[in-house]
Amino acid sequence: MGSGNGFYSVEEFSLDAKWLIDPKLLFVGPKIGEGAHAKVYEGKYKNQNVAIKIVPKGETPEEIAKKEARFAREVAMLSRVQHKNLVKFIGACKEPVMVIVTELLLGGTLRKYLLNMRPRCLDTHVAVGFALDIARAMECLHSHGIIHRDLKPENLILTADQKTVKLADFGLAREESVTEMMTAETGTYRWMAPELYSTVTLRHGEKKHYNHKVDAYSFAIVLWELSHNKLPFEGMSNLQAAYAAAFKNVRPSAENLPEELALIVTSCWKEDPNARPNFSQIIQMLLRYLSSITPPEPVLPPRIYTSENAVLPPESPGTSSLMVVRDDSAETPTMHMENKPKGLFFCFNQCY
Repeated sequence: MGSGNGFYSVEEFSLDAKWLIDPKLLFVGPKIGEGAHAKVYEGKYKNQNVAIKIVPKGETPEEIAKKEARFAREVAMLSRVQHKNLVKFIGACKEPVMVIVTELLLGGTLRKYLLNMRPRCLDTHVAVGFALDIARAMECLHSHGIIHRDLKPENLILTADQKTVKLADFGLAREESVTEMMTAETGTYRWMAPELYSTVTLRHGEKKHYNHKVDAYSFAIVLWELSHNKLPFEGMSNLQAAYAAAFKNVRPSAENLPEELALIVTSCWKEDPNARPNFSQIIQMLLRYLSSITPPEPVLPPRIYTSENAVLPPESPGTSSLMVVRDDSAETPTMHMENKPKGLFFCFNQCY
């Protein structure tokens, strides 16, 4: 029900009217993704191709309350921040089901992209370019006081041309001001900062204290993965990787990385969160590294253009050669241009 100030409120769910989706105009197509808490479908909304995230309501009252709170948080975060490297939020509704609608990105997840490349590695410029996209998205979130907490390749989506990465899935995102109320049960262990789970003996519901530097740690693991195109902590289960990182300070080997890139990775996954750089610093480090590996533009000798009617002195070394290529009418030779090669439209086929 709409309130006088233009906001819709149902329990914890508050949304500006401009973001409210009309479910009657929403058409759901084939499933394109599934996580622990929701399923994502391709679809249409007002003739626009979109991604539709449907969150099941749960069975028990406790489960229902938990899912509604998570949904409300994600919608609040998405509606607050806009950035070219964050998936574009289109709208949401809570009834008849909890739905979040975003732009449809056709390039697939970064996880799928990397798997398709294996055993080959990404070109260094491509890897660093993707890392910059991710870092810029995180800088935007942190500037709004939001911690993502679940930064990993499954939550990074490529655009159709597979040249740009956007961060998606804010289901675990929280405002930094309320971190003291968070539980340790969050994220995916392999990419998670040790301080999120290092006290394994936490009783159910016991709280942990941490800050936005947990995302810098996860970024380091993702950057290592972009550079090597291997699963971090290969040969370990998620829990084994978590134990090794938290209690033995084990990290993937950075020995094969170029020195400057290794410095970025190792500084971001330092054991002491306060010693890790923030994302503004990470962006500057990545840009410096990128400039160091990008060859300078070739400097071409200046071209000398002479008028067709120019008269060169007889002793000029170029005069005789010019006379050879000119005919009696003094026309310049004709340059033949090669024919330029002539340059996917995604069609939504199924609505049900």
